[in-house]
Amino acid sequence: MTNMANAILSKRMMRLMRMRMRVGNEIGRNSLPAYNGKQVDPEVDKLFTQQMPPTPKASQSLHGGSKSEASLFLSDNSKRALEKIRDLMRDAIQMKKNELPDLTLSKLREEYLKLDWESRQRALLVLATQFGVDRKRVHDLISHYESLSTDGGEESDAAEAARYRTEHDLRSALMPLSARLFEQMNGQAGGLKFLVDLRADLIATVKEKNLAALRALDSELKGMFATWLGPACLELQQITWANSAALLERIVVYEAVHPISNLYDLKRRLGVGRRCYGYFHPAIPGEPLVFIEVALTNEIVGSIQNVLFEEPPIAEEEATTAIFYSISSTQTGLAGIDLGHFLIKRVVRLLRQEIPNIQTFVTLSPIPGFLKWLLPKLKLQIRYAQVGAEDIIEMSDPPSTTFKENLLLPEEESNLVEACGKDKESISGMQILHDLLTSSDHEWAKSAKLVEVLRAPLMRLCARYLIVEKKRGRALDQVTNFHVRNGASVERLNWMGDTSIKGLETSAGIMVNYIYRLENIDTNNQAYLNKGIIAASPAIEQYLQSRL
Repeated sequence: MTNMANAILSKRMMRLMRMRMRVGNEIGRNSLPAYNGKQVDPEVDKLFTQQMPPTPKASQSLHGGSKSEASLFLSDNSKRALEKIRDLMRDAIQMKKNELPDLTLSKLREEYLKLDWESRQRALLVLATQFGVDRKRVHDLISHYESLSTDGGEESDAAEAARYRTEHDLRSALMPLSARLFEQMNGQAGGLKFLVDLRADLIATVKEKNLAALRALDSELKGMFATWLGPACLELQQITWANSAALLERIVVYEAVHPISNLYDLKRRLGVGRRCYGYFHPAIPGEPLVFIEVALTNEIVGSIQNVLFEEPPIAEEEATTAIFYSISSTQTGLAGIDLGHFLIKRVVRLLRQEIPNIQTFVTLSPIPGFLKWLLPKLKLQIRYAQVGAEDIIEMSDPPSTTFKENLLLPEEESNLVEACGKDKESISGMQILHDLLTSSDHEWAKSAKLVEVLRAPLMRLCARYLIVEKKRGRALDQVTNFHVRNGASVERLNWMGDTSIKGLETSAGIMVNYIYRLENIDTNNQAYLNKGIIAASPAIEQYLQSRL
């Protein structure tokens, strides 16, 4: 019986070895598609000779305006340039570990940067379609793996080893060829920056040409960035007025929350009572990937104008509160890579070491989506009030919601109508509120009476927007989602916290403080991720209790 079992096992192992050799040979022949001979895939060759796949919704260029049909066809020069790009991609992927790919990769970068926008899109499509996963190899390995089944019987050590080897080969086969190119490029000087810029092009291309292959390529590169740019790979540096002019210029350009108006403004933000910290990567010297601005105070401040334009009232060593008032990412190609999460925590630890008196860590944050959420709701409810429920059913373009609500409390509506000198029978409070918030000159913000009347309804509705309104179980407001996911809680709303034009247009001037209580960070984080619960102070909860 033992001899028979050994014979059966020997035959199975021989079949396994023959299968592995056959699969390996086929993989070697098919892992990289031919491109200079008869084996060129005619469908892929169309990328060079025919029209680009149409944009699903509208064919718009990055810089605006419609693209003529003629612009979607390549000239002979562009076609040759793309063929050179494809050849360089192939050469870089085929190189062995002991070869030096620097020359090939440098040439690839150089040739890609010469391309116009249309040709870059085609090059990315070539990379996504010609250098993806070898599906035949994956299919063969899966079939081979299934053939190793023991039907519930006990496996020998050799058979188990064969299974492990096949699993390893399958994992390797599922890695797209483009990933090899990215790894090669990341190991070259200047390669990481090139890949970041390449993904910026890729993100824009996906928006224009929403194709599965492009989305998969973007997902692959994004995943590699998440690995390469972990906290252990990043350097935290304080940015000061003594840094190079080139670095300071980048801070001015990349500041996305509160634009820097002049050099004096920049110097104040980097001076006494202020801090600016950035995450840097050794492969991209002199350019922060993300940076954060901090004000040192002795209380929680609710006005961004006070933070930006008033001189620090106390000495730094006496500060008890650190206010994070701006965080900006500098690289479009790193969209979706959460570097700010790690940056805030590193800065908190550093400030506690440098200034032990600081025990309170809060943000002073904008609410950029508040009016984008509120104004359509007001318009919808005004429409309900004007046409009546019976007429809505017969409308060809009825409101999308199926219920009617008054967004204002009775006393809030009465105060609005009275403050504007209107007749309650002729116009509703919601119409008045909508008209005030959409006025181009924001005259309401210059009237002490209107500012006071609008305070109660807008603060209440803003609390609802931040805490109650959700999308797929997460805060509808992206800034709220970012901070509560990091373990913060919503501490305080600040009426007229940002009286700039941008602040009035996006959030009716309201700003919010998120507080990072170190002892509650993990609890808040888990409550939000597991149950969608947003931690909030009693003051915020009070606004929610007065909901309609």
